[in-house]
Amino acid sequence: MINVTQTFLPPQEEYQAILKKAWDAVWLTNRGKLVCELEVKLQEYLNSVPLLATTNGTLPIQIALKVLGNYGEIITTPFSYVATTSSIVWENCTPVFVDIDPEHLTIDETKIEAAITSKTTAILATHVFGNPCAVEEIEKIAKKYKLKVIYDAAHAFGVTYKGESLFNYGDVSTCSFHATKLFHTGEGGALFCEDKELMHQLYYHHNFGHNGPENFYGLGTNAKMSELQGAMGLAVLPYMKEILSKRQQVVKMYNNLLNFENVSKMKIRTDTEWNYSYYPVVFESEEILIKVKQALNHQNINPRRYFYPSLHTLNYTSSVEMPISESVSKRILCLPLSHAVLKTAIEKICSIINNF
Repeated sequence: MINVTQTFLPPQEEYQAILKKAWDAVWLTNRGKLVCELEVKLQEYLNSVPLLATTNGTLPIQIALKVLGNYGEIITTPFSYVATTSSIVWENCTPVFVDIDPEHLTIDETKIEAAITSKTTAILATHVFGNPCAVEEIEKIAKKYKLKVIYDAAHAFGVTYKGESLFNYGDVSTCSFHATKLFHTGEGGALFCEDKELMHQLYYHHNFGHNGPENFYGLGTNAKMSELQGAMGLAVLPYMKEILSKRQQVVKMYNNLLNFENVSKMKIRTDTEWNYSYYPVVFESEEILIKVKQALNHQNINPRRYFYPSLHTLNYTSSVEMPISESVSKRILCLPLSHAVLKTAIEKICSIINNF
């Protein structure tokens, strides 16, 4: 069976050797040495602003909204994973959707200003499949209206824009280290923030609000990464060059073998060094997509309808019209992409798609 992705597993003995440090210290959580070491190595590898490792990739969005959302209206994209919108609602804020750019698939920055009201407190935008938003334009709008900017950068590990880590943009960027991602800690994630005062708030919010063992700065939750997760990250990180190289080869094969007369692909924003995180294709109609998906499933190949459905259609959001997002979400399919997918599999996938 060929799935849309396959988790990279480092040699088990290497993971166990790192994990032994936690065993020897009898310290499995509460920011042990492995988690702290991982944060340092990730910042060095990514050349990013400081980061805070978390136990998953959703809590960072929720914490950022808790600190910056102020129960207001959050301008956001309808084309993202459900966690982007659900986090807004979960934190008692109101999602205000802005449609997407049909080429880059990110929020359409030219439509943001029209959605701003006196209740708007922040912009929460997604770097879709690791493709950067129009970060410079969004920053200008945010400064003009004194808004905070949060980026859902779940797919953006290792992406650079104009030579700088994509995590360095916005007031806060968040990332997922889920097992399906190209870098992972099994479950996990991170908050990225340059402002020291803001990072202090994010830090105590992720640790129950603690100020030492007996005092508290304020409200908090438990988003701490465990040493088991930290060990996995430390075991995976040395293989990133190999992982990225193999994924790049798969993307090149798709680019060479697919017939783009009847399908289209996402346009990567200029000045971007992409990370080959996903390979989405957009079909002419949902009917064709469904037929292709069924044909692939019949061959034990499992692509994914991602992102689907458009988030403005969720039953806990207001009903609005987002024609581009709704159309794209019905016609987009992510093809199998991992370090392990074989050339013969890619050839079969492309042959089936081209036949339609």
